[in-house]
Amino acid sequence: MGYVQTVRGPVAPEELGRVLPHEHLGSLVPGPWLSGGVADDRADLAVKAVQGLAELGFGTIVDLSPYEVVGHDVTLLREVSERTGLHVVAGSSIYLEPYSPKWALEASLDEMRDRFVTDATHGVGDTGIKVGIFGEQATGLNEITPHEEKCLRAAARAHVATGLAINTHTTHGTMALEQVELLREEKADLSRVVIGHMDIHPDPAYLRAVLATGVNIAFDTIGKQFWDFVLAPLPADPPEGEFGKRAYYRPDRARLANLAGLVRDGFADRILLSMDMTGAEAYLNPRTHGQLGYSYLGKEFVADLAKLGVSDEELDQMLVRNPARLLTIG
Repeated sequence: MGYVQTVRGPVAPEELGRVLPHEHLGSLVPGPWLSGGVADDRADLAVKAVQGLAELGFGTIVDLSPYEVVGHDVTLLREVSERTGLHVVAGSSIYLEPYSPKWALEASLDEMRDRFVTDATHGVGDTGIKVGIFGEQATGLNEITPHEEKCLRAAARAHVATGLAINTHTTHGTMALEQVELLREEKADLSRVVIGHMDIHPDPAYLRAVLATGVNIAFDTIGKQFWDFVLAPLPADPPEGEFGKRAYYRPDRARLANLAGLVRDGFADRILLSMDMTGAEAYLNPRTHGQLGYSYLGKEFVADLAKLGVSDEELDQMLVRNPARLLTIG
């Protein structure tokens, strides 16, 4: 019988309920001007943020926080799971090259593969907490650097060795087909690959081209309509003047239209839905992420999909059965 690896141990796939497959529970602190983001504050804030999810049918959150960025902390995830009763699945990955830790930049492909395999089979560091998915493994804006290619290939090889699914990060939806080709070269099972952030890409034809390869795609930035994207982390004492940043607007009405169209075309069995919510961006989306928070997807976005003709069966497919299939091991 297959199982899902959570931060508190294996559970049966049928116990998951609705799933948020791409979140960052340790990154909800809005900024250093409040608590400073110390561990206890982050856990308390995460526990408060997920209140009400169970009433909307959600029983599981997948945290895809990469190493040393976006709140990566598997012990925090276990605490949140214990305090809320929600299942939490941890991921293992390396983010974009400018954000990657020194040890990852210096590691060989085989060393990265072994790190991922160890996270899945023995646990992260000395925590004993095993990850249940590889992701969000990242590539850059209109490029895949040699380091990012190394890490994506390493995740693919760890996937082949362990059977865990892969969830990628595309920057603004770019390089998705290139990601698929790299994964195909590494003999990955494309039916167990999720290409992330495809709801940000504006071209429905491109989404269909990605789906035609046999992978799954994620509409996983729901509610994140305004977006600041800093191209690289700033130094501790940055020079005065301009720095590289992109601002982005993607209204949810566009996500809804594209998603409903894909469902009508029969792709509901390969689409996942999530919010990718972090405190750093909540202020840019004060209603969807800031006020409604995690409830926005289950309360409003799902209702809007139903108005566009998406059935309860199709919603159940995207929110329950698809993530359960991908998270099931064995």
